[in-house]
Amino acid sequence: MKNIIPILSAAMLMLASCSQSTRTSENNDVATDSVTAPATDQSAAKPLFAIMKIKDAIKTGDSLKLKFTVYNTADSVQHFCKWHTPFEPLMSKYLDVKAANGEEAAYKGAMAKRIMPPPADSYIAVKPGDSLSVDVDLLKGYAITTPGKYSITYVGQSMAGLVVKDSVVFEYLK
Repeated sequence: MKNIIPILSAAMLMLASCSQSTRTSENNDVATDSVTAPATDQSAAKPLFAIMKIKDAIKTGDSLKLKFTVYNTADSVQHFCKWHTPFEPLMSKYLDVKAANGEEAAYKGAMAKRIMPPPADSYIAVKPGDSLSVDVDLLKGYAITTPGKYSITYVGQSMAGLVVKDSVVFEYLK
């Protein structure tokens, strides 16, 4: 019973996200039917957002490169937490990778324990009107072995403070 307070404290810290001072607007209003929403809707809703891109068809044996680009449409420098984004090595499961039948690809990467709040060096600045891009090879963190159609959804928005409204789809070919 005396261990409950440290456990509850640790749970609250784990559930906490990047500080509100790094966010430019609330990011809890992500629409569930936004798969077809154009990128211009994202920039109007929040000055700091991200877009994912991947080739439509990828052969087995090739790398599964996902391009993740963060855009700043504001007139001032904006910051986001790099935790739970491709801007750091695979340290957490921030993507849902699902086959067309709904089966989720297993995450096989590292799962980092974090101190809260994130230290200052955990944030990346994006200049006004600028963007930052990074590529990540999904095969390094996800067990994608079966040919088929897959969808990728970004789920790290609560930690990073970024919104990615659109999921991406690719076909993994023999």
